[in-house]
Amino acid sequence: MADHYEVLGVDRTASAEEIKKAYRRLARELHPDVNPSAEASERFKQVTHAYDVLSDPQERQQYDLGPQAGFGGAGFGGFGDIFETFFGASQRSTGPRSRRERGQDGLVRVEVDLDEVIFGTTRDLEINTAILCSTCDGSCCAPGTSPVRCDICGGSGQIQRTMRSLLGNVVTSNPCGTCRGYGTIIPEPCPTCAGQGRVRAARSIPVDIPAGVDTGLRLHMPGQGEVGPAGGPAGDLYLEIKVRHHDTFSRQGDDLLATIEVQMTDAILGASTTLKGLDGDIEVDIRPGTQSADIITVKDRGVTSLRGGGRGDLKIGVQVVTPTKLSGKEQDLIRQFATSRKQAAPGFAHFQQGLFAKLRDRFLGL
Repeated sequence: MADHYEVLGVDRTASAEEIKKAYRRLARELHPDVNPSAEASERFKQVTHAYDVLSDPQERQQYDLGPQAGFGGAGFGGFGDIFETFFGASQRSTGPRSRRERGQDGLVRVEVDLDEVIFGTTRDLEINTAILCSTCDGSCCAPGTSPVRCDICGGSGQIQRTMRSLLGNVVTSNPCGTCRGYGTIIPEPCPTCAGQGRVRAARSIPVDIPAGVDTGLRLHMPGQGEVGPAGGPAGDLYLEIKVRHHDTFSRQGDDLLATIEVQMTDAILGASTTLKGLDGDIEVDIRPGTQSADIITVKDRGVTSLRGGGRGDLKIGVQVVTPTKLSGKEQDLIRQFATSRKQAAPGFAHFQQGLFAKLRDRFLGL
């Protein structure tokens, strides 16, 4: 059997808080909702069992004593333990199990639009989960009834058996099969939850999604997961964010990226225009002599930083549109313009990247 400390990846001197942090980290990685493989499921069971033991001070002390208990001193039982084990005296017992257990953590994927990311948003999230049974309030018993002590184990939750051996009588202790180690029996289970202390139901949770979130980010909501058996404390809920694709705008860190088509005449003479942005109208000035792949930066019209410190910028890549259909009069005007420029004959120039490659590099600051 694997060592519980090794399973959780902590030292034997780890504090209760370190053990809890290690368990939560592994649970997020191995939970069946996140990793459905058979290997992960088996490891998740081992991690959960190890945490159940090491998070209980009495069970951890009993585990630390372990089968190596011997001749006294720190971490070892005394001579009395040996004689108790091999010659018929009662073994040390950890007592009956508690019906109350911590509920499982949950993972929910939430899709948001790019405009909601700029300033953040609030959602009412509908989830199907385990909630406290309103009929028995987690007691697992029908109204007006209560658990009764198990007559088989006398409320200890353990059954001791004595076997004869060459060394004398050997006493073993196992969970009681009648009460399953709880020490009590529920004669009349709650009809609503069938004695579980919880039921599955739809539940609405208000969620604040902060500005600046991005695809893949997980938000942690402590105590918003499933309620545990017998009304045990609820697990945690994790929200995994996915930002929906937008046809016009994309994102690079806290900056928003877009492209604009500019007519050749506007690129030559300059112009001003108003564009519809994700958070209102945007005034854009096109300077005279603007070229394809130039970047127009509009300050503070990007995404609000998740870490604070203001907003990013809106970066607009320019694509100059060359007209393909001209009237005779327009062609004559273009010829006159070309003649007035007295341009040299076409020739080879330095290699130029394609428009989109140039835009990409400029967006990234390369």
